[in-house]
Amino acid sequence: MMASDNIISVSEANFEYEVIAYSNQIPVVVDFWAEWCIPCKTLGPLLEKLTQESKGAFRLAKVNVDENPNLALRFHVRSIPSVKTFREGQVVSEFVGILPESKLRDFLRALAPSEHDLALEKGQSLLLREAWKEAEVAFRQFLKKSPNHPAGLLGFARSHFGQGNIQEAYSILRNFPPSKEYAVAESLMALAKTLQNLPKESGFSDDPLEATYLNSLRLVKLGNFEAAMDGILDILRQDKHYHNGESRRVLLAIFDILGDENPLTRQYRKELASVLF
Repeated sequence: MMASDNIISVSEANFEYEVIAYSNQIPVVVDFWAEWCIPCKTLGPLLEKLTQESKGAFRLAKVNVDENPNLALRFHVRSIPSVKTFREGQVVSEFVGILPESKLRDFLRALAPSEHDLALEKGQSLLLREAWKEAEVAFRQFLKKSPNHPAGLLGFARSHFGQGNIQEAYSILRNFPPSKEYAVAESLMALAKTLQNLPKESGFSDDPLEATYLNSLRLVKLGNFEAAMDGILDILRQDKHYHNGESRRVLLAIFDILGDENPLTRQYRKELASVLF
């Protein structure tokens, strides 16, 4: 076997770390083989050569099925050579037997993110940094080729919320496709409706709680999410069900705009939990 950081032998003892966990960073191609398998002696060196050529686009992990029978059983390997690709801990593509080098190159080329995929990843990264305008540009580029992509649409809407473009965000969300992102889209659409109905003289009321709430909504429109969250938490400390729970839903929607990985979301989610429970 060629010596390389991206070509390794794995066993039952380290499979979870070297393949499952590692596939959250880059794709991992697993070659199930055995010493007695003649086709394996052809496929193995070819896989190693193409892995070297990829310059780190993916990792090749080799599993000797005689030495690791439980892995063969776990992944339903009934014939070898058997090749399975893992991404984010899951098998995403596979084949059994030998492929011509041109077909094998096509199989491996599909693992590397395209410029199109990178536009989505770039947009998500920019959202985390709250670079709202730059994120909008990245998502717009991505959606030109995938106009109904749920993650792309949701990111595009979040980038508009961050800039205070509430009408644009609502237009993106109102015909959102069924998907795992739909619940978040629904939460953000409700927030957009609330903000669109906000009185122009928001922040003025004889009721102190109402004045704080209206001012918090105004701050959301301005993209000042931290100050808005402070205001809503102050309200919830006095009335956990203010506006029939709408104030809490607004706070949760702000978390959705910022994203779960944003430090502010983590901080204020903990504060919300301490207030409610």
